[in-house]
Amino acid sequence: MTPLLGGVGLLARAVEHALVCLAAADDADPRRPTPCAGWDLRALLGHVNDSLLALHEAATLGRVFPETGDHPGADPIAVLRDRARRLVGAWTPPVPRKEIALGELALTAAIVTTTGALELTVHGWDVARACGVDGTIPDGLAAEMLDLVPLLVTAGDRPSRFAAPVVADSWAAPGDRLVAFLGRHPEWTYR
Repeated sequence: MTPLLGGVGLLARAVEHALVCLAAADDADPRRPTPCAGWDLRALLGHVNDSLLALHEAATLGRVFPETGDHPGADPIAVLRDRARRLVGAWTPPVPRKEIALGELALTAAIVTTTGALELTVHGWDVARACGVDGTIPDGLAAEMLDLVPLLVTAGDRPSRFAAPVVADSWAAPGDRLVAFLGRHPEWTYR
């Protein structure tokens, strides 16, 4: 079975991983650097919030709007946790629509959920590392993502959306190989 057919299950596992990683951000300085070059923790959390909002819109409305879902004055981590917890419910049972409108594009629900799972998995790792904790991506989740990531991230996505891949040892854990493919150094941590 291809992981694209199990997009909602994959998304649920990615949300679980991201929520575990978010625990490290509760008392963290929002100005901390992250593995995402040029982004501090505040910018990364804002990006993840926007991603969660887009995934929720895709499930409930069948389209993604370009506006951000900022909540001025709200605790960004609390908003992020709330959105993450509601997200899987919005996709379960699987959304009956076959296509999601993203601007002029029409994407399948499986592509949207799988891309969302990749986003949450890797940015969960980013948040944990920025906060000085491990954030190891579970091997099973990372292995599935490794099978999918070449389909979701192409040369055209570099260097604008992702940095060039980082060389990882072939014996490295699946999570380390995944973040390396996406341009992050697996050993990166905030000190």
